[in-house]
Amino acid sequence: MAIEEGDRIPAVTLTDGEDQPLVLQDHAAGEIFVLYFYPKDDTSGCTREAQDFSALLSEFQLAGARVLGVSKDNAIKHQKFIAKYDLTIPLATDAEGAAMEAFGVWVQKQMYGKTYMGIDRSTFLFDTDGKLVRAWRKVKVPGHAVEVLEAVKELANS
Repeated sequence: MAIEEGDRIPAVTLTDGEDQPLVLQDHAAGEIFVLYFYPKDDTSGCTREAQDFSALLSEFQLAGARVLGVSKDNAIKHQKFIAKYDLTIPLATDAEGAAMEAFGVWVQKQMYGKTYMGIDRSTFLFDTDGKLVRAWRKVKVPGHAVEVLEAVKELANS
């Protein structure tokens, strides 16, 4: 069953940009935490989303929030993606798909009449206690990072 509002951050381990283990609960401990899942590095929508979050990263940080993007791409692909677009947002890998399963973002998709499994672009906002306060699923990229920032600011001021 996928995570729902009020649930705590699942006990999953990702791989960070240096190819080291990243325990999600530890990474987010004590801070507002934004976790976004995206399908693939260096595709148009995913690039725009990473650029948007990167452009607003200092505002997220001022509001006391950490941001982390996750896909199945490995650390080397992430490093190339970050360098190519001067991204400031940290990216992590979920090669085994444990986080994607826990968050319910590994879903059946359809394109050009073909059915396949893939990542449903989704964003999750956690409070400082590690509880999910808001989830955005089937995200459309334009304006999304700004909407998430506004939700972070509301949470920070509550």
